[in-house]
Amino acid sequence: MADPFQDVDAAGADFITMFADAMDMRQSDPTMEAIVADYLDRLDQTDVTRIVEIGAGAGAVSRRIAARFPVARVTGFEPSEGFVKEARSRAAGVDNLSFEVADGAALPVAEDSVDAVVIHTVLSHVTDPFPILKEALRVLRPGGRIAVCDADFSKGSFASFPNDPLDSLARTFVSDFVTDAYIVGKLRGLLTGVGLAVDHFQLWNRLTDGAPMMLPWVEVTTKQMVERGQIGAGLRDALIEEHNRRVAAKTLYGFQLFATAIGTKPQM
Repeated sequence: MADPFQDVDAAGADFITMFADAMDMRQSDPTMEAIVADYLDRLDQTDVTRIVEIGAGAGAVSRRIAARFPVARVTGFEPSEGFVKEARSRAAGVDNLSFEVADGAALPVAEDSVDAVVIHTVLSHVTDPFPILKEALRVLRPGGRIAVCDADFSKGSFASFPNDPLDSLARTFVSDFVTDAYIVGKLRGLLTGVGLAVDHFQLWNRLTDGAPMMLPWVEVTTKQMVERGQIGAGLRDALIEEHNRRVAAKTLYGFQLFATAIGTKPQM
């Protein structure tokens, strides 16, 4: 199955709303908040006044950027009109933040005009990361920095014991909703390949041990498995109930590996 994040609007309004909510839920996780706070701190240089996020989705990270840099003008670019509509609604009243519909490889931004670029969980959903990274390099001013954050989806797990049925849903989610599950292992090479100097690279463990942060992995995969005729509605309901039982009992165990990389555009 093709990764629906490659064409979010084609996936429909229900998909957009569900994943807009899921992105907000994920970003409220303390580990994700720490990851974003760390890379935003590393972007903090003198006179940061213009920041771009490529692939902003429904704006969960964009709002963090705008709060961290209140005097900067922050623009979230996103190819999905549906996500942009959601992002604008959820950021109502944030004066230094705006959203525009644009392809990440063709931004309506002047060359050498941006102090920082953020690309958060985007590259794992594209077939070729180079056009997006080259565009980030183009709009960055000399000395400007890019922060890339993504998940190593190949390492994601729900397993608490051998042949855990919830873990099969983690693997199904990756196969159905991720284009490149191994993007993290390529990040440093991708950044240096477009001419950026890699200043920082860090791995982060995200553990879910009782909170429903990965519930969308269960809900969306079982929904699609029912639609494909692979399982019945009764098994779908039972798997969701099992997830919720473990959450209530604080026995749920989920694991994701994230990475952040900071690249700098060389001075002329």
